[in-house]
Amino acid sequence: MLMQKALVKDVEDAAKASPEMKTSAMKTLVDASPVGLGRRSRQIFDEAWRKFSELGQISRTIRTNDENSLLIQESGPMCEFAIPGAQNTTVLVIGATSRVGRIVVRKLMLRGYSVKALIRNADQEVMDMLPTSVKIVIGDVGDPAALRSAVEGCNKIIYCATARSSITVDLNRVDHQGVYNLSKAFQDYNNKLAQLRAGKSSKSKLTLAKFKSAETLKGWEVSKGTYFQDEAAAKYDGGMDAKFEFSENGDAVFSGYVFTRGGYVDLSTKLSLPLGSTLDRYEGLILSIGGNGRSYVLILESGPTADGSQSKQYFSRISTKVGFCRVRVPFSSFRPVNPADPPLDPFLIHTLTIRFEPRRQRPAEGAVGNNQDLRSFQMILEYIKALPTGQETDFILVSCTGSGIEANRREQVLKAKKAGEDSLRRSGIGYTIIRPGPLMEEPGGQRALIFDQGNRISQGISCADVADICVKALHDSTARNKSFDVCYEYVAEPGKELYELVAHLPDKANNYLTPALSALEKNT
Repeated sequence: MLMQKALVKDVEDAAKASPEMKTSAMKTLVDASPVGLGRRSRQIFDEAWRKFSELGQISRTIRTNDENSLLIQESGPMCEFAIPGAQNTTVLVIGATSRVGRIVVRKLMLRGYSVKALIRNADQEVMDMLPTSVKIVIGDVGDPAALRSAVEGCNKIIYCATARSSITVDLNRVDHQGVYNLSKAFQDYNNKLAQLRAGKSSKSKLTLAKFKSAETLKGWEVSKGTYFQDEAAAKYDGGMDAKFEFSENGDAVFSGYVFTRGGYVDLSTKLSLPLGSTLDRYEGLILSIGGNGRSYVLILESGPTADGSQSKQYFSRISTKVGFCRVRVPFSSFRPVNPADPPLDPFLIHTLTIRFEPRRQRPAEGAVGNNQDLRSFQMILEYIKALPTGQETDFILVSCTGSGIEANRREQVLKAKKAGEDSLRRSGIGYTIIRPGPLMEEPGGQRALIFDQGNRISQGISCADVADICVKALHDSTARNKSFDVCYEYVAEPGKELYELVAHLPDKANNYLTPALSALEKNT
């Protein structure tokens, strides 16, 4: 308050000597932000004193930017922070009182967002850590009912929560189950909104096949073939065979063997999409499958269905794990079988094929990986769905790289974090997963940052820089469906330079995030 009074007096004194300043200076004081006032007070005083001291001179040079050098722009004190659409966006922050979360909340408020914060207990001391304009929701990430209430009215989510202990139950509740519960609640909320509009949520996956009974296997055909003919080898090989059937356990099982050199077996179907649906509105496929850990080739056929001779084939290789897993396959990963063909157009896709071939198979990890025959396979199919496309991310998760965590608890922490990341990827909503190096308490924007997907991060990063990345990623299309590590710029040790790491300098005057993320892979 004393600084404001002194500042008013200084400007008024200068305005008496220079009448043309009066109107503009007073408008500036009305628009001044308490956040920027302290930073700008010295600049305003220096500028006022300069103008006052120059009054006794015979002449002076008129600078075209005099007005801008003294005054805050008429668009308001938040002009350098303003983000289009922020006033119509409500962000739910989980872990709002954490080291990163507190800064995220304040950055969001400065930029005009509406903010909701989920806190575990109605502790007054904890609630006082948040600005009064933040809407507080009491609940725990392990309680699905509380999360359903928390996501009401929210457009985006930033998850900064971390477990308070290294107890396995606590880690799973916050880092794994919490992410799963929240992503499911957010997906259900968007589906409910779509139903009220008599439509379908843009974040919903499109079911292409769901194998829940023997009837659902109709339309799928098993076939076999060879890439080349080897008559000499054919006399001694064991042949090949495959089948697709509904087991007594209620599973749809595609199994068989390929002993023929250059042979393969296919499981194919003609896609039948709901009326009005086309795959160009989606960005990839997600398969829920189980089995013995073999790799497969997905083949998509596109082109006119009436004339099969004009169809073009595109393939993408996928790897599976022993047991059940979910595999994301973006359409951008499919390559033409004929190199002369154009890139895949999802709008024209009409046939889906799953192919097994013995070549390029590797022993699966785990107990079943010992003494296994790589020419036999078994795949259990649960469903195949199309992932919706979108321009922006919906859910930002702050995870970790593992650097800086004590060795005796690192494996536990990373296991829970990885499980949470996987559940977010499987949800179908647009995600951004940020894995910062060890967090440091220091001002942000002071050092260049490294963005990487090669598990090579070893340096720390300030909490403020991580918070800034979270806020910038909200409306950055290059951040959607990407996972990446980030830390301060560093020089690799001699002999460990795999390839050059490109540093990006954080600056509020430019969008450093877009060029940093544009070179990174999606659906990671």
